[in-house]
Amino acid sequence: MADLPVMIVTGGSRGIGAAIAQRAAKSGYNVCVNYTAAEDRAQEVVKAIRAGGGEAVAIRADVSKPKEVVRLFEEASRARGPLRALVNNAGIDFPSSLAEAEIEAMHKILDTNLFGPILCTREAVHRMSTKSGGHGGVIVNISSIAAVHGGMPGDCVYAASKGGLDSFTLGIAKEVAAEGIRVCAVRPGIIRTEMWQGQLSEQEVEEAGRRAVPLGRVGEADEIAGLVTWLCSDQAGYMTGAIMNVSGGREIFIHN
Repeated sequence: MADLPVMIVTGGSRGIGAAIAQRAAKSGYNVCVNYTAAEDRAQEVVKAIRAGGGEAVAIRADVSKPKEVVRLFEEASRARGPLRALVNNAGIDFPSSLAEAEIEAMHKILDTNLFGPILCTREAVHRMSTKSGGHGGVIVNISSIAAVHGGMPGDCVYAASKGGLDSFTLGIAKEVAAEGIRVCAVRPGIIRTEMWQGQLSEQEVEEAGRRAVPLGRVGEADEIAGLVTWLCSDQAGYMTGAIMNVSGGREIFIHN
């Protein structure tokens, strides 16, 4: 098989990340499925991609740790083909009121959700930038509609991390546009993923979709994946610095 363009998907072992990885493989990428602890889940994603005729590899790395981020990109560089896309998807949340939040938990949220994408983007720019001999590329940050409205009660630190990611998206998009790199972000709303487990029951999530989303339902991970793969395609070649809501219109209810 000819060399394929490489895409790194952080947090690619489950939920939105897994959906993006599988969509990207179908779009012709050699996908590096990053994970932190769930090796079995990451290998399941890789297996599914290969069963469909695609190419993928699982790479363990904690994106909040600089040395592990460097190793992630070094291992990804051994994949056949040039790095052409990075999806900063890895994210965590420990819901709690600010007054009761543990300092360590707050650091972990900010380190994973904000510092991690900054670290990964830095490594990607080193490799993609035409100023460094690269061939350009695309970076897509997975934000959250919580960045717009501050999140649900107990999620203000998580919302702050995503608000920072939005600002970073805009800033770095301006910084690297002349180097052949496009940077965009996607803000998912209430999506059917495991992140909701421990916060709301499945029934409560479905009810939230009916009550708090103009389209009247919860979104699916593949609906995010479809937009992400499109943003990485030539069809979106005139887009950078764009932050797109995929929330069923939830922000309309919040604003009104």
